[in-house]
Amino acid sequence: MANWNTILDELKTKNNRFDEVRRNYLKELSELTERNVIIYYSGWLKKGELRNHGVNGFNINDNDKNGFMSTIHKLDTDKGLDLLLHTPGGSMAATESLVDYLRSIFGNNIRAFVPQLAMSGGTMISCACKEIYMGKQSSIGPIDPQINGLPAHGIIEEFEQARKDIKQNKANIPLWQPIINKYNPTLIGECQKALKWSKTMVKKWLKTGMFEGEDAEDKIDAIIKELSDHALNKSHNRHISLERAKEMGLKVKELENDDELQDKVLTVHHSTMLTLTHKPVIKIIENHKGVANITSINVKAIKNN
Repeated sequence: MANWNTILDELKTKNNRFDEVRRNYLKELSELTERNVIIYYSGWLKKGELRNHGVNGFNINDNDKNGFMSTIHKLDTDKGLDLLLHTPGGSMAATESLVDYLRSIFGNNIRAFVPQLAMSGGTMISCACKEIYMGKQSSIGPIDPQINGLPAHGIIEEFEQARKDIKQNKANIPLWQPIINKYNPTLIGECQKALKWSKTMVKKWLKTGMFEGEDAEDKIDAIIKELSDHALNKSHNRHISLERAKEMGLKVKELENDDELQDKVLTVHHSTMLTLTHKPVIKIIENHKGVANITSINVKAIKNN
């Protein structure tokens, strides 16, 4: 397997031509699977500190669809799609729109590959595919929605706790007042709608994708409950391993069961992560033919402002 250091050495011999190295490995993966391959990678782990400087674009957003449109154009869609994901998640509306678009092109012939992390909206996209490939190092995450950076479940729980405490003892009103005042009047309703939306969306995708044609209502409900239950998961950032994903009922395949496939997938992953580490890039959407939509930034200018 071409690991991190091996690819670094290769980049040195090729004068740091990151795009060339990454695209060669993407092509090799497609040749192995005989399927279309697209990487959808965010640099939030490598350049997350730039968020403090107001840099957006790491998360799933509506602009990403343009990247997918350009990378899907002229592909033989009958070959299906292998989608390599590395994302912190993002807008639910953008996630829904993106999945609807991919399904309109490839139908149910989409496989998700999670070499490292596909959190929140990335997990939702994975659940919309017919199967998910993960390794021992891979993780997905809860799908409970966030409102203004706060967990919708947590906001509702806090309001409910305030209501109970105040009902039992009105002397507690001054204690809760500064906490409740920071929320706008419609927030609870927004949280409730967001929770229902995320559950309904993923349930529909599981029924029409991963479990299409199966009598799997109870299994799907159990999956949705575990993925969306903030009280169970404790944190929106909880990492759900390959084994746990299988235990909850998702159709997960282990990369370790196919040495050649694992080698090609992880080599693409390492070469892409090296690009995100060493180049002024925060997001890459790219196919196996070298067609890419790459979001670049001027890091020095941003940090100097």
